[in-house]
Amino acid sequence: MSEAVQLERRGEIALVTVDNPPVNALGHAVRAGLLAAFQQAEADAQVRAVVLVCAGRTFMAGADIREFGKPPQAPSLPEVVDILEGASKPSVAVIHGTALGGGLEVALACHYRIARRDAQVGLPEVKLGLLPGAGGTQRLPRLAGVEKALDMIVSGAPIRAPQALEFNVVDELFDGDLIEAGLAFAQRLLADGKGPRRTGERNERVQESGLAELIAHKRGEVQKRLPGQFSPQRCIDAVEAATQLPLREGLARERELFLQCMESPQRAALIHAFFAEREAAKVDGLAADVQPRDIRRAAVIGGGTMGVGILLCFANAGIPVQLLEVNEGALQRGLDRARSLYAASVARGSLGAEEMERRMGLISGVLDYAALGDADVVVEAVFESLEVKRQVFEQLDAHCKPGAILASNTSSLDLDEIAAFTRRPQDLVGLHFFSPANVMRLLEVVRGKATSDTVLATSMQLGKRLKKVSVVVGVCDGFVGNRMIFPYGRQAEFLLEEGATPAQVDRALRGFGMAMGPLAVRDLSGLDISHAIRSRQRPHLQPGQTLPTVLDHLIAAGMLGQKTGTGFYQYAEGGRAAQDNPALPAMLEQAAAERGITRTPVSDEEIVERCIYALINEAANILDEGIAQRASDVDVIFLNGYGFPAWRGGPLFHADSVGLGQVLERIREFHQRLGAWWQPAPLLERLVAEGRRFADL
Repeated sequence: MSEAVQLERRGEIALVTVDNPPVNALGHAVRAGLLAAFQQAEADAQVRAVVLVCAGRTFMAGADIREFGKPPQAPSLPEVVDILEGASKPSVAVIHGTALGGGLEVALACHYRIARRDAQVGLPEVKLGLLPGAGGTQRLPRLAGVEKALDMIVSGAPIRAPQALEFNVVDELFDGDLIEAGLAFAQRLLADGKGPRRTGERNERVQESGLAELIAHKRGEVQKRLPGQFSPQRCIDAVEAATQLPLREGLARERELFLQCMESPQRAALIHAFFAEREAAKVDGLAADVQPRDIRRAAVIGGGTMGVGILLCFANAGIPVQLLEVNEGALQRGLDRARSLYAASVARGSLGAEEMERRMGLISGVLDYAALGDADVVVEAVFESLEVKRQVFEQLDAHCKPGAILASNTSSLDLDEIAAFTRRPQDLVGLHFFSPANVMRLLEVVRGKATSDTVLATSMQLGKRLKKVSVVVGVCDGFVGNRMIFPYGRQAEFLLEEGATPAQVDRALRGFGMAMGPLAVRDLSGLDISHAIRSRQRPHLQPGQTLPTVLDHLIAAGMLGQKTGTGFYQYAEGGRAAQDNPALPAMLEQAAAERGITRTPVSDEEIVERCIYALINEAANILDEGIAQRASDVDVIFLNGYGFPAWRGGPLFHADSVGLGQVLERIREFHQRLGAWWQPAPLLERLVAEGRRFADL
């Protein structure tokens, strides 16, 4: 037994309590303690049943991240689980909070499970490039059925307690005290003469008809939806083993597949992403004793798509929020848009009707800046123009209370210039949300030269309340994410002019793992936005830097992307399915002629290298300038805001994986062949010369 696990007798029932703050992770002390406690209960003739509960806010939340990368210590979790399931006295797992990963596997090994009504259970190992390695792939299908088990294990998504009851993962729901509920359930078992009921012996659900076809369909679906990903297919293989092999052999097959995942480079990338996200919450130079301000009320300026998304972020977090617009019509459209987005969530079943009305009750509309006097934070989400921003912030400066945080959602304008529009630049910060703001997890928190530590700390805390992955960045054109996406998109356009097609460029980058191709993204966001940024940047080009002109031709023809039905692609009226734009080939020939080149075929390999290495080279410049705090922050931004494949770890983890020497060699080749845009970043050259990696920064 250990301090993390305690056993006490409650009459004929042994009460085992796990207390390993903060989330009862299954570290060595917990595993050893569980084993000792159950063995002691097994040996005690006075004990007729065992109840397992966890102290604190949650049941067991899975592996202890402090043990990642360290040699394993006995007992292993599979050993513990086998002992629990094999016990001769009935055991009851009492679930509250979350039972995730190894925590759920422990619960599955107990003979019965009850869950508090607000609990969640899941097997999220696939998100770290793994599969459940302590019997989860063999026991969950025996309870929930193969189809539901595949959904849970391949997606890694948790389910709520009522669903867990529906799918036989738990036997009963309860409200109130954990120990009382667990003891009462165990006493009923004893009164009814019920003994152990081992999950691993329940074979009916894994012997149903049609399972081979079901598994084959799932494998094809995953191949299409998650191409190139290693662990999801191994998850399917492991669940398939549960339908073909006896439990012992199935567990051995699960272990074999688990070890394959452990050895996969994708696991290392996903583990990197996991830790990078936690590291991003740390702010360089911010004193530990800085006290964040209290955010009780918020306001949003602008009821467009972005503004309404930000509005919903506050309402979702339970923060009363005002929407300010210039006239009654625009205000009503913004409020109607908010209601329609919530109504769509209700229709999908992801939000209850009562909860929708509660959130809408937190939203109010105003037409006068004077009405914002009680707001603790105001986020501006108006047109991307310095003159428009000036008008907004002068009004905010005049009407907001002292200490209110004034935030701009600008995606590329100079935050320090915006701060100069106020008499309180120390209270101004950038809160760069990503569209749709109520869905996307990323929030770039932009620290201006005058932004106070208190405002920065408050902004990071606010991001956490809004359930965002918040990353501090510095001031430059585009900050981190958009500044990197400029050369990425620019290369995609150059490749079109040199001989590629939009479909080829997008297909090649989706094959690399990007969620969308760069040209489809441009059409979705609007080519006029890209063109406006391009026009603003044009006067600041350095000698030898030229721009592709295909965008100019599309704009001149009124082709702005999906909003006009034609851009790099053509779209049927009201649809989003991309077809070839028949007018584009002539535009590309004209653009090539303007550059004095002849269009010739381009390989998929060159498309991927030029677009991805352009990201990497620009990121190195960003790090050198101190715009990003650390290399892993760049990865977090691209994983959460730009659809970079998590299983590649982010652009800079990917660069380390390829080898910085190889990346630099290709960049030098591109520089010699393609000119000034490919000037190698000095930081990249230093790292290669010193034999270091981005991971060392």
